Amino acid sequence: MYKEELIHLHRLLIYLMKFLIDNGVKKSLFKEYTALNISPHHIHRTKAEHKYAIFVLSSRISNVLAKNGDIIPRSVAERLGEIAERCKEDMKVRA
Repeated sequence: MYKEELIHLHRLLIYLMKFLIDNGVKKSLFKEYTALNISPHHIHRTKAEHKYAIFVLSSRISNVLAKNGDIIPRSVAERLGEIAERCKEDMKVRA
């Protein structure tokens, strides 16, 4: 994916996170993502940083959906978490 496409996906996931929070999901469940301090507005951030933020956020969203109604299988949520960790390691190697 191009960086611009990643930023659009990042923005979409932010909207989904805000929707979940507005509908009763605790904001604290997304603290791992918010601690990154990377938002779609930060176009100066690298493609790898946005990719990592996307996987962290999608992992947290999928965990919420898996716990609240079995909308997503738990295995999907776990796999997204694994991919986020791999992205984090890749960023450390590049730094």
